[in-house]
Amino acid sequence: MSKSEQLFSKAIEYLPGGVSRNTIFRKPHPYYADKGEGCYVTDVEGVTRIDFANNMASLIHGHAYAPIVEAVSAQLTKGSCFTMATESEIDFAELLCKRVPSFDKIRFVNSGTEAVMAMLKASRAYTGKAKIAKVEGAYHGAYDYAEVSQTANPSNWGDVDKPNSTPVAVGTPEKALEDVVIIPFNDVERAINILDQHKDEIACILVDLLPHRVGLIPASDEFVCALRKWADDNASLLVFDEVITFRTNYAGAQQNYSVDPDLTAMGKMIGGGFPTGAFAGCDRVMKVLDPTEPKVLLPHSGTFSANPVTMTAGYIAMRDFDQEAVNKLNALAAYAREEITKVINEVGIGACVTGAGTMFRVHLKAQPPKNYREAYMDKAESKLISELLDHLFDNGVMMINTCSATLSTAMTIKEIDHLVATLKGGFEMLLPKMNK
Repeated sequence: MSKSEQLFSKAIEYLPGGVSRNTIFRKPHPYYADKGEGCYVTDVEGVTRIDFANNMASLIHGHAYAPIVEAVSAQLTKGSCFTMATESEIDFAELLCKRVPSFDKIRFVNSGTEAVMAMLKASRAYTGKAKIAKVEGAYHGAYDYAEVSQTANPSNWGDVDKPNSTPVAVGTPEKALEDVVIIPFNDVERAINILDQHKDEIACILVDLLPHRVGLIPASDEFVCALRKWADDNASLLVFDEVITFRTNYAGAQQNYSVDPDLTAMGKMIGGGFPTGAFAGCDRVMKVLDPTEPKVLLPHSGTFSANPVTMTAGYIAMRDFDQEAVNKLNALAAYAREEITKVINEVGIGACVTGAGTMFRVHLKAQPPKNYREAYMDKAESKLISELLDHLFDNGVMMINTCSATLSTAMTIKEIDHLVATLKGGFEMLLPKMNK
């Protein structure tokens, strides 16, 4: 038995399916990491691969980034958490609030899911309304309301003019489904028509500006502006989920749009490799959390929120992801998308690549999808994507399981060229199967 097989045989005795998160499960067993250095990960068998997954977009500087290791090590000698505030929390809050124009105040939490959950609860506390609106297919973490319709399929997604609110998990309360209004992505007319049917009930419209499961295609400025106007006209809030997309520009993906959100949720890369989350926004809304107010509309706390280890790591990560680093990494990702497109044309396969900023996704579709329904993969396409991912993995490349990549500052053209060459081999392998 390989070391990974031995570890898995032990893991299944104590963990459901042998894992603590389903995204790392692979058949017949997951592989186990031994160490990471820069943009490379070595598993327990001694095999090294280029890491384009970066722990699902959370490592902006790759693995074992020396300035973070040094700063965190120093903090650990002082303590990891206290029932007291720390200066590191203030420093990090200042850094992020000065970085993003829409941030007046910020509250730290422990994951992206928690950030979105608290942001939705803050929206309800501020507006006094219960319902939220979200884009069909968009992933926003594991909160009952946020996850509605993230796995909708042709058998249950309903009419495009009135998409169904579909559950992800068995046992999702019917009331949760009723309180989530589903709108189509980048379709202003249909979205506004649907929202108008719930004018007095919607606390907020939740938007990911570059939704991964919708196809990793940017929201149009027209779409975002229309939602901003509707929210203003109907005493609702416009809130952005930038847990993943905050890495796409210096001030997040929102920097690319002509309107600001009321609140923004973050996570992943702002923790510098440690569990984290945060939500930030304008004073008037963030005041619902303020313990100095006569009545606190949203009592909120968390045992490990703003712990100094994460605050220290996050500060270094974001300090060093400055405008120059953003520009350099975005240019590298643009180069990757261009080179992948060239290979697609050279092989003559029905495929395309989408994305923006530091991210991209390969689709086995001739044309880039425009929304979740077009991005949806049937069983045949899913099988082909799995074969492509296995080919990449066997040839030294780790990708996210939708064949998506998120870059780190540790990467160079060398790693991109290896990816492109490996993808070419994968496309050539799949071409006869796709032409049947």
